[in-house]
This record gives sequence, C-alpha cells and structure tokens, in this order.
Amino acid sequence: MVPDISTGSRTYGLLNYLYGPGRRDEHTDPHLVAAWMPELAPDPGRDPAATLKQLTDRLDLPVLALPKHRRPARHVWHCPVRTSPGDRHLTDADWAAVARRIVHATGIAEHGDDKACRWIAVRHADDHIHIVATLKREDGRSPRRHEDGIRAQAECRKIEAEFGLQILNAGDRTAAQRPTSAERSKAERAGRSETPRETLRERVRQALAGAASEEEFFGRLAEAGLRLEKRLAPSGDVLGYKVALPGDRNRHGEPIWFPGSKLAPDLSLPKIRQRLDAGPPDSDTSVVDRSGEPPSPSQTRREAASAAEQAASALSGDDDADAVAQLVGVGELLDAVAQTSPASTRQEFAEAARAFERATRSHIRAEHADNRAIRSAARGIIRAGNALGKGEDGGATAMLLSTMVLATIAAARWHSARGHAQQAAAAQQAAQHLRAAYRTAAATPMNAMRQHGRRLPDPVRQRHAASLEATLPQHAEQVLREPGWEALAASLDQAERAGHDPDVLLQQAITWRELDTADSVTHVLIWRLRRLGNLPATTTLPRPRTNSRTSNQQPPLSKEKASGAIARTNPSAIRARGARR
Repeated sequence: MVPDISTGSRTYGLLNYLYGPGRRDEHTDPHLVAAWMPELAPDPGRDPAATLKQLTDRLDLPVLALPKHRRPARHVWHCPVRTSPGDRHLTDADWAAVARRIVHATGIAEHGDDKACRWIAVRHADDHIHIVATLKREDGRSPRRHEDGIRAQAECRKIEAEFGLQILNAGDRTAAQRPTSAERSKAERAGRSETPRETLRERVRQALAGAASEEEFFGRLAEAGLRLEKRLAPSGDVLGYKVALPGDRNRHGEPIWFPGSKLAPDLSLPKIRQRLDAGPPDSDTSVVDRSGEPPSPSQTRREAASAAEQAASALSGDDDADAVAQLVGVGELLDAVAQTSPASTRQEFAEAARAFERATRSHIRAEHADNRAIRSAARGIIRAGNALGKGEDGGATAMLLSTMVLATIAAARWHSARGHAQQAAAAQQAAQHLRAAYRTAAATPMNAMRQHGRRLPDPVRQRHAASLEATLPQHAEQVLREPGWEALAASLDQAERAGHDPDVLLQQAITWRELDTADSVTHVLIWRLRRLGNLPATTTLPRPRTNSRTSNQQPPLSKEKASGAIARTNPSAIRARGARR
C-alpha cells in the first residue's frame, strides 16, 4: 500500500479531476467513501443535486474564513493511497477505515479532534482512493503534519499487516525523492518513458562515476547535454548546482531546474565533495597502457572484475564503514558500465544500475574508508569507451558480469543483516538484471570453451577431473554434472599450455572467496581462472596434442589412476558415492 503526499493551491481543480473521466477514461463510479463529517460533505458522484462547487466551498470554508494574509499559498493536501498488484479487493468500508487512519496518523484529523482539518476520501477505481484535505483547522490553526509522509508510510505498513495485504519494505528516509503525479502526467503527455527528474538523476550519477575532481564532474554534465547552473558565493566559490533537461520548460517557458539534493540525497554538492575528498581514483596508470594509449574495453573490464571481487569480499567482512564505501564504488562501476556496455547487454546493465542506486545509501557512514580501487576501475571503463560485445570484449564483459552478480548478492546479504529492507531488495533486483545480462554475454564464449573441452584428449580431461575432486570435494560432483564442466576443463588446459600449474591455479581460484552464493560454481571458477592466469576471455580450438604433458610437466596418470578418474566422472559412479556417504 503506497501513499503519495503532495500539496496544491486549487481545491476545485483537483476535485474536478477526481470526479471526472480521467485522462484516459480510467475513472469509474467516482464517489465519497469517507469525510470529516459525512452529513456535511455533498457527494457529486452519488447525489444528482450536489455539485463540485458546493463540495469545494465546504472544504475551503476554514481557509476562506481567515484574512488573506493568513491563508496558506498551497492549502490543498492530497494523498492517493494505492494497494499493490495482486492485493485483495477492498470494499468502500475498508477504504473508509484506511482513510481515517491515514488522516489521524499524519496529523490532518486526529481521532476525537472536532477542530481538525476538513477532509474527504474519493474512490474512482478498485485499487486506490484519493484523500483531499484543506490545511487550516476549524480553529484557524495549521495542522501538525511534520514528516507526514513518513508517518503515512508507517501507518500503511500496519494496515497491510492487519488487512492481509502485501507488506512492502519499510523506508529509512534515504530514498531518492519520487516524481510527483504532475511530473508523471507531464511525461506521459510528452511520450516519455520516465520523468525528467529520473532522467537527470541517472545522468548525474553517470557523470559522477569515476570522476577525479569537481571540475571533471561538471565537465561531464555539460558534455551530456544537460543545462547546468552553478550557485556562486561573492568570492566566486561554488556553493551548489542545479540541472535541467533541454526542452523541459514550465508554463512560462522557463527551464525546470532540479538541485542535486532534489534528485537524490547523495547528489547534493556537499555529499559529492565528500565522495571526491575521500580520495580520487587511483592514478591514471591503470587507464593507459605502456604505449600511452587508452587500454581496450576488455582490459578495463578485467581490471574492474578484480576490483568488484575485492568489494564483494569487503561486504562479507565486519568493517561496516569499508562496506559502505564499497557499495558506493559498486554503484559507480555499474553506472560506468551501463554507459559503455555493448548493445546486447546495455538495457539490463542500465536497469541494474538504476536498481542498485538505492542500495548505495544507508545511515551508516563511510568515513575514512578507501574505495579508490573500484572507483579507478569505473574511471578506466569510462576512459576506454564502448565495448563491441564480440570476441575478447564479449568474454571480458561476461567475466565482469559474473563477478558483479556475486558483488550485488553480497550487498543484499549485508543490507539484510542490518535490517535495510529496501536496500536489500534493490540489490537483489540488480542481481537479477545482471544475471540476465550474463546469460547473453556468456553464451558465445562459453560455447567456444565447451567445444574446446570436448576436443581435449580423454587423459587430459580425466586428470583435470581428478584435480577438481581433490581440490573442491564439496562441489566436485555438482561441477562435473554441469554443462559448463567442459568449459572449465578447457580453461585448465589453456592455463597449463600457458605455463601455469593448473592445480595451483585452481586452488587459488577456490580460496579467493566462498562459492556458496554463486548461481553456477563452474562459471565462477572459469572466469577466476582466466583472470588469475591472465588467459584470453575467449578461446580457440586447441591443436592436437602429441603427449598429454610437455617434458617439463608432471608425468601422465598411470593406467590405474586414469581408470579411477574415468570412474569418478561417470554419473552412475557419482550417484553411488553419494548414496554411500
């Protein structure tokens, strides 16, 4: 159940909309379900003799009784309350009870107060009502409605539990300000899929991703095509900023400006400066190669995967300040990749970044915590530009996605352990979008690796299976059953050809971080092996081997050991071992 409080200046205009057909003829049977005094509130929906003018005059009477200089400029209080999709049908009596509880909780009309504000509740759809009140009490005083939005939300959580409705996550006042109903309506009329406020919030966050200085941040805003206006002190110092979308104007033809603090709590200039002052991204040596040229998108994605893995480890630790800093870094990394990802995964990356934005904020502070490594990774991705999504770029994107899924899952666990319900849900939603993007990005490189694995000689595959069982006994049976096992064998084979000891490399990949949160242990191991061994993110089919090992490698398995390895990879043998255990 979602309340959405706003104020306005025209009682008649609002009532005319509520009792009208709606913008798309969606209003059906508009009528009152509750009022401050039902016998004094005419209902134009059910009484043919009642008019909107009469209802307006009754509601406005306490306001009009005051001298003009005491009348509030915005005297109309409006609170739509909507049930969630899938909730049961509420009767008029149910909605009347909801309305009375909301006006009591918000201070508009407390129970037993005969001098309270006048209010009504109009229903014109099955799933919501509109509560309208005028903000002067019968005694001429203003209502005590401090933090009425927070109190309305808290009351709705109680109503949901008592009425058997879907219980939404409780807020903690760190969420970004939602678009108003007027903003949403304007966006619909203009054919926009989102409001200017939401578009600006996303673009400002993208401009901040990996920025090293305030000047660079402002420069990126200008490059993004936004209108930018800085608030300057007499000394010339910048005190704040506001942005507007080109073409978004009010009725007077003036740009509609949004200060950063109205986009999100962490996008005000003081909060941005705190982020930048905590330490700029690591020096740009990570974003230029030895020739002085910017690195390829695939190289920066590899580096970002390592930084994301470290962030996931921090989120599993006990240092809350460090964890909060890493959450901010993960958010910046998602914002950076969303701008530069290939077309095949761009939409899912963008949705993941929008969702995770909520998970970057909580009341826990990140003072003196260091997230320069992951912010540097975000900076490198921005500097490298767009990836093509093919060949090495596609494999590196899959490598990064595999790690980002683990990082967002770790973020969800961290928030859940601290009772941050909305942030945990946002992190879980981001993980779902990243999983979808991973399936797209990993399809081609995984298929190539599986073909590589199928062409390996049997003794080589048997040796790698034996190594897996010895190194990862708790997951070995699962891995050997997964379709990705052949791709893992191919990765171990490539590591061996590159001069690595595959057993040692596999042990490093396993001990890097726990694997229990992974959707596919096999896929996580593959990308860790390739990152640790600096192997290509894609593969080509191997040349036929003349021997299973080169002269400086360990000797091949004996016939008896090879037979044992074959038996260990046989599904029936695996099931039998499981039954014995």
